[in-house]
Amino acid sequence: MVDRLRLAATSSLVSRRDVIIVASVSCIYGLGSPSDYQAMMVPLRVGEQIDRDKMLMQLVNIQYDRNDVSFERGKFRVRGDCVEIWPSYEEYAFRIELWGDDVEKLSIINPVSGETLATQEQFFIYPAKHFVMPEERIAKAIDTIRQELDDRLKQLREAGKLLEAQRLSARTRFDIEMLMETGHCPGIENYSRPLSGRPPGSTPDTLHEFFPKDFLMVVDESHVTVPQIRAMYNGDRARKEVLVEHGFRLPSAMDNRPMKFEEWEKKINQVVFVSATPGEYELNQTGGEVVEQIIRPTGLLDPVIEISPARGQVPHLLEQIRERAAVKERVLVTALTKRLAEDLSAYLVEQGVACKWLHSELDAFERVELLRDLRKGHFEALVGVNLLREGLDLPEVSLVAILDADKEGFLRSETSLIQTIGRAARNVNAKVILYADRVTDSMRNAIDETRRRREMQERYNTEHGITPETIKKNIRAGIEEAVQAHRQANAAVGRADETVYITEEYITELEGEMFAAAKDLDFERAAALRDRITQLRDSVGQKLADVEVEAYKPGPKRARRHKGGSKIPRPKKGT
Repeated sequence: MVDRLRLAATSSLVSRRDVIIVASVSCIYGLGSPSDYQAMMVPLRVGEQIDRDKMLMQLVNIQYDRNDVSFERGKFRVRGDCVEIWPSYEEYAFRIELWGDDVEKLSIINPVSGETLATQEQFFIYPAKHFVMPEERIAKAIDTIRQELDDRLKQLREAGKLLEAQRLSARTRFDIEMLMETGHCPGIENYSRPLSGRPPGSTPDTLHEFFPKDFLMVVDESHVTVPQIRAMYNGDRARKEVLVEHGFRLPSAMDNRPMKFEEWEKKINQVVFVSATPGEYELNQTGGEVVEQIIRPTGLLDPVIEISPARGQVPHLLEQIRERAAVKERVLVTALTKRLAEDLSAYLVEQGVACKWLHSELDAFERVELLRDLRKGHFEALVGVNLLREGLDLPEVSLVAILDADKEGFLRSETSLIQTIGRAARNVNAKVILYADRVTDSMRNAIDETRRRREMQERYNTEHGITPETIKKNIRAGIEEAVQAHRQANAAVGRADETVYITEEYITELEGEMFAAAKDLDFERAAALRDRITQLRDSVGQKLADVEVEAYKPGPKRARRHKGGSKIPRPKKGT
């Protein structure tokens, strides 16, 4: 799914001007050369003459596989003078009808039924993968890879690392053979520097290179995004150094990396930083000219803030939740730790309050489902840690309670407090309760800023006769339902879901889950992950669906209480 969306994004960028791409910070990672991507494109036009066999060879060169039986995305099939291609980046397929050497008709078809959806005068078929290049370039790159391999093997053997040398030799020689025979190999991005001919340490080609020079970049939640971009290079470097040291990759793999922050700054053309709490970097970039959007179209005001003693905060919170539940409004509660969020949620359930917890150990689909259930009224209160900040738009929430607001730190900084307070700003009855025994500098600054905005909004409403109204927002189906529907549709027609390859990165993620499970004393889950890693390690580069592994379903990383309601006690230390 992700690969298809990436290919759809780049194919749109190189074929038209009116394109909006929504990307995460992963857009600063290497993505292949846009010039090679465009040069390998196969153009087709009705009425032109084309050699059928030459066209089929072009499709193979841009990584499309011929399969006349199983028609899937990234494949093509041939039926006499009719060629059907399912591009890797499209939901539909193309049909090319030939009369001799003439292109007689070009059609867009349903890949399952074969029904013609539309006819076109021309098609542009873009590569099935981002890392594609001419055959002569691959031959030259293979010589460079072989030379680097010989040098690296010599270093490892001189250091007495014979196992690492053997591992690197076997892995790299297999990749070289795959490149020679097919023009591609699993993990080809790790050879991006020799394949592109770039010098060591040079800036990689990223999604930015696919944009025209006059593009506009909007950095949303810039107070979070900018620090992420700063940190990604060092994090990636540390991981790649371990892989190189233990013979999993050649040193040139470290040039398959995200851009450094200084390199990213040079790629910016026009930029808009968007944040309710901009950082020092963004403010310096504006030269003092900051545009504030304080007034809301609905006339809504920033919430009223109340400070309540931290001593006795839970009984007070319980009464507040019951008051809001009586008028069918919802409550968000932020705690300092995952353990406190879970325990508080369990306590509120025992007191007769429909409550759930939410934190980072729930996956993205579970989080979206929880938030949607909160809006639907399936429960009354949601207790979280750090996920109840940026990006939540919940009009039904009229109360936000911040526990231990006087505990200075990242979760109770001025930025975090303002962002959390903003979650209540969609409801006309909005209120925020800060539970604290003292007023910290962060609290004071957050309160003053909220009060300043509220006064401006009140003044504007009075001048224009505006009566605030709660936002009305439909509760739509989440992405997880769309994914489930996609999988069910594939299963209905007997087609496998998106292909997943076993990579070193995939195994590294599993190892991280294993260590986390062991740290939480969930040794049964850790052992299951260990066995899975052992089975997959010898299958790097293969499709996950093709590898026979023991059935494994990840268990909860902590005691789950959402389904069933009862709390499962943790084992005590030393038992």
